[in-house]
Amino acid sequence: MSYITNQNMQDRVGLPSLLQLTDDDGDGQADTAVLDEVRNAAEGEVNSYLARRYETPIDLTIHTSLVGLLTSVTLDLAEHRLRLRRPPVAKDVSERLRHALTWLARIADGTLELPSPGVALSSNRGKNAATIGDTRTLSRGELSDF
Repeated sequence: MSYITNQNMQDRVGLPSLLQLTDDDGDGQADTAVLDEVRNAAEGEVNSYLARRYETPIDLTIHTSLVGLLTSVTLDLAEHRLRLRRPPVAKDVSERLRHALTWLARIADGTLELPSPGVALSSNRGKNAATIGDTRTLSRGELSDF
C-alpha cells in the first residue's frame, strides 16, 4: 500500500522542478527509477516510525481519514530527498521535513496517536519485563563493600 504516487511528487514540486531533479540522463523526461527510489525510501521511513506502534503499511482504503495526513507527511520526506539530489535545499522544504520527522517521532514514542480509530496496533511492540519472587535478601548498601 503506497501513501504517495510519482504523480503526487510531480504535483508537489511541479514538472519543471521534477525534470531538473530527476532527469539524470538528459532526455527531457523524469526518471521513473529515481522517483520510485525516492518514493519507496520516504514510505519506508514513514513506516519505520509508524511500525513502533502500528501494523504497517497503513491501509488507506480502510483508514480513509488518514489519506491526507500520511500523504502530506510522506511527500514532505520525499520532496526533501528529491531536492537533496540538486542542492541547495530551500529553507521551507527543510522546515517541513523537520516538522514531519517530529510528528513521526511523537507517534513512535506514543506522545501522539494516529487520528483514526481501529488502526491495528503493532504486534512487534516488544515485551514488558517483570520480576517476581521474594524481596531482596541484601540491599545495595550491604553489598557496597564487595
